[in-house]
Order: sequence, then structure tokens, then C-alpha cells
Amino acid sequence: MKAKLSMQTATQLAVFLSNRPGALARVCDALAQAGVNILALAISDTVDHSVVRMVVSDPKKALMLLGEAGVLALENEVVMIEAENTPGVLAQIAERLANANVNIEYMYLAGALNAERGLMILRANDVDLAQKALREL
Repeated sequence: MKAKLSMQTATQLAVFLSNRPGALARVCDALAQAGVNILALAISDTVDHSVVRMVVSDPKKALMLLGEAGVLALENEVVMIEAENTPGVLAQIAERLANANVNIEYMYLAGALNAERGLMILRANDVDLAQKALREL
């Protein structure tokens, strides 16, 4: 079985928020008011803050908006992968990356239960090499 996937690089924002009720709501509302759509999102928390990783429709606009609001946000490059939502696809991707000596720093993904395709956001130590390794899948 060969995974059929499409991929592109994307700018991901890492937004640092206080770990308090309403912090995410305020950011999401501000982005919505500015017409910025959130395409993917993952949150990890620590004792005093959360790191919200998100891919948005207009990262430059989002960075400007967050900066004006005094919210710390950093950007980095990720690979956005759309793939078949079937067992074994992630295993194939991880194996291809391992064989190319590409480290997966982190990854988040989602697919609805009966959806034909799912979306993965991959942060690799070498984005270009990751894309090259996955090009044949």
C-alpha cells in the first residue's frame, strides 16, 4: 500500500498565552475579527503558560495583530500533509523520514472518523529533506 498524500510548507505560529480561562478565546476572537482562519491548532501547557501552535490563513497578519496585542508569537516552517485516512499511513511517513535521517520534532494531526483524508502538521529538523523523503509516497 502506498500512501497518497499532498504536502506544502506552511508558517506555523507558536503563541505563548497565560494558562488562564479566556486567554485562547481572546486570541481566537481577535483573529476571527481580522478575517484570519485557523487551519490547524495544538496546545501544550506548563504550570504558568500554554504554547498554542497554529497554522493560519494569513500568518503575517496574525503576527502583526498578536504583536500589537502584546502577545508573544514566534514563527517557524512546518510541512502540512494531507493524506488518506487509513491505517498505516502515519507508519509509512514516519518510516520514510527515519530512513532519510529526518527527526520529527513534533507532529499533530486530525481526521474525522469517516473522512477520506486527514491533515498532519509536521515540524522536522530539516523541512526540505522531509519533503524530499515523502515526495514518492
